[in-house]
Amino acid sequence: MSLIDRLMPAVRLLDAETAHGIAVTALERGWVPPAAAASHESLRTRVWDLDFANPVGLAAGFDKDARVPAPLLGLGFGFVEVGSVTPRPQPGNPRPRLFRLTADRAVINRMGFNNMGMEAIAARLEAFRKGPQGRGIVGVNLGRNKDTVDEAADYVAGIQRLGRFASYLVVNVSSPNTPGLRLLQDKAPLTRLLASVKTARDGLAQPRKPPLLVKIAPDLAAEDIADVAAVAEDLGIDGIIATNTTISRPDNLSDPRKGETGGLSGAPLRDMSQGVLAQLYHQTRGRIPLIGVGGIASATDAYARIRAGASLVQFYSAMVYEGPYLAARVAAGLADLLARDGIACVADAVGADHR
Repeated sequence: MSLIDRLMPAVRLLDAETAHGIAVTALERGWVPPAAAASHESLRTRVWDLDFANPVGLAAGFDKDARVPAPLLGLGFGFVEVGSVTPRPQPGNPRPRLFRLTADRAVINRMGFNNMGMEAIAARLEAFRKGPQGRGIVGVNLGRNKDTVDEAADYVAGIQRLGRFASYLVVNVSSPNTPGLRLLQDKAPLTRLLASVKTARDGLAQPRKPPLLVKIAPDLAAEDIADVAAVAEDLGIDGIIATNTTISRPDNLSDPRKGETGGLSGAPLRDMSQGVLAQLYHQTRGRIPLIGVGGIASATDAYARIRAGASLVQFYSAMVYEGPYLAARVAAGLADLLARDGIACVADAVGADHR
């Protein structure tokens, strides 16, 4: 067990947001050693003309301000997603706004897109791209300011300012903590928004246009999931991330903080999120790459999500309980599961449960 793993119980005695801040600072200052290098040829995969060393990614929300993409990649992640980023800085909702549900291996947050704004994050990403790990795969998750009157303009501004630094771009219309944001998932507003942002992405003055993805909620009805799939296909959106946090509260939650307002993530979200992803894969039949996120905490979880249709997977909340080296363990375990089933590479396992 590493020193960091031994310190984790003490860090968890602090309130959740303070502990998170310490974790980011520790990474920033080099106090968290990188994971032991491991190469598994079966984990290499190519999506959107990007070569991933493994399909295990860090979801948006951990590194909101792009402070530590390089150290995070060093922990064994195949890719990292920063943000959500809004055009203007905003403080987010009042604290406390982040809660561990330890008994349920879950987290509730009502952060409210707190971030330093796109100019500060552009400067950090530019510095990252000039550094030794600058070729690493780092996506940028885009949001809108709470008080904006033109949602599309906010996303377009983010694309225009950050597109040249992003391996891929994500239109986040699914956070429950910005009033009215989830209404953008309805078919008509989603079509208008994604048409606008795709035009902006296509207009970027650079040879490589970053893939454009949309991130959706787990609380959508089956007909809404079908609408999202149809809109994405019709407009030529490059990928869908399923899913964000849920506003529902499963009956089996036992932690006293289960009644806190905000989005629920972690173990209780696993089956709901996998169900949405499976429906999306059924609708698209692999024509649009999917990223599975929500409740993934082990190699078994990641493998199940891939077999359900995910080309890539992400997690964040599980690190609260499993520590910073979870990505390396999940990747190694995933290689073992592929070998057990005689599957040569990740791509061959994608959607296997639908065949």
